[in-house]
Amino acid sequence: MKDIIIIGGGIIGCAVARELCRYQAKVTLLERRSDVSQGTTKANSGIVHAGFDAKPNTLKAKFNLLGNAMFDELAKKLDFPFKRNGALVLCFDKDELGGLKDLYDRGISNGVEGLELLDGEKARELEPNISDKVVGALYAKTSGIVSPYEMCIAYAENAAVNGCQFLFKKEVCSISKDKDKWKVRASDGSSYTADVVINCAGVHADDINNMVCKEKIEIVARKGEYMLYDKSCTNLAKRTIFQMPSKMGKGVLVAPTTHGNIITGPTASDVEDKEGLYTTYDGLGEVYSKSLVSVPCLNKRLVITQFSGLRAHSVSGDFIIGESSQKGFYNVAGIESPGLTSAPAIGVHVATEVANILSLDKKDGFVETRKGIPHFATMSDEERAELIKNNPLYGKIICKCEVVTEGEIVDAINRPVGAKDVDGVKLRTRAGMGKCQSGFCMERVMDILARERGIAFDEVEKCDGGKIVFGKAKGRK
Repeated sequence: MKDIIIIGGGIIGCAVARELCRYQAKVTLLERRSDVSQGTTKANSGIVHAGFDAKPNTLKAKFNLLGNAMFDELAKKLDFPFKRNGALVLCFDKDELGGLKDLYDRGISNGVEGLELLDGEKARELEPNISDKVVGALYAKTSGIVSPYEMCIAYAENAAVNGCQFLFKKEVCSISKDKDKWKVRASDGSSYTADVVINCAGVHADDINNMVCKEKIEIVARKGEYMLYDKSCTNLAKRTIFQMPSKMGKGVLVAPTTHGNIITGPTASDVEDKEGLYTTYDGLGEVYSKSLVSVPCLNKRLVITQFSGLRAHSVSGDFIIGESSQKGFYNVAGIESPGLTSAPAIGVHVATEVANILSLDKKDGFVETRKGIPHFATMSDEERAELIKNNPLYGKIICKCEVVTEGEIVDAINRPVGAKDVDGVKLRTRAGMGKCQSGFCMERVMDILARERGIAFDEVEKCDGGKIVFGKAKGRK
């Protein structure tokens, strides 16, 4: 049986892993962090782009359109939050309406359906809270919103059920080739052999490629800062609201999330530090001031958290997808926006190509579907009663803000590729994502993690080895 190693556990690596599990091969995914979805995937806008922005005849345009069309069926099969809510690109100056028409024409060239040019009045009929200064808008009906980390986790769980081995805290430090086999070494001293290595390492994809290939690539970390608003703001925007894009990206947006919050951002600044996820006074100020241009009634006092993410910008300007000059070393690099939208199609494409490279046969018994964690907060009273009847732990609320039960947390810990730390529980259940930002529920979450994992309370981590407790309070057992 052929061995395949995937480097990187973001949405791209997990999508590739799931699709490769359709074939007769041993698939192993190496991730340098303690969980999947810890890089770009965890901290982005969560937008499923329609496809009007990408330059025609690029890989971005191709995979955006293909990926977008896959979301309805995929969200049902893998049970992750997705909504096709549509998007508006706003224009505030009559002299720039030609640019809006250019976006429309580009979308038509890319094959995007359901595009429509609106005047300002019609745009305000759709979104009453947008600025009175809007003179026109591009309406993209096929745009959507998704929970990116839940989508990634769904892919990972389904891949694991179908045989993929996930290994965490495995930072790749060297790759070499001995005859027809690749040898991949991790910083902890472990090593692995493979017939094909697939580089899905996000902002570090250039580092991985440049260990192996004479043809160097350069990935720039493009930082984006965000603000997240309380659910009391949920009615401020039903659709994703963009401003006219620039050469640095699609600009600051205002959008609903799949869970009812409002998200604004991102900024776009190229940074040298590929681990620099701090937010800045100036960056958040820019997010707020620019979001007010689109939706003037946003109230900063209703921001419950802020965060930043890094996009893997390739200096080539397009995705880098394909086998390198080194046989058996496959790059999936520079996957910035619309990377999340493109991920399902990229996963299928890469798996098909690698299967052809290795002459792999399809295997029997591939499990197409995955059922997510029951979310108590969204259930009817009858559904809740039935759930509690079958498992009393669902009757114990741990996170009051998001109405997350002990049953959900226990499920999250014990699932395939389950939560190992507080952030892992948070991404899978939303415990700690509400208004108080885990101020009231963290200790209880830690208690459950300690119990279920058979570790001491002070051994429970936030993420990636980050300790929370450094000693015991007086009187605590």
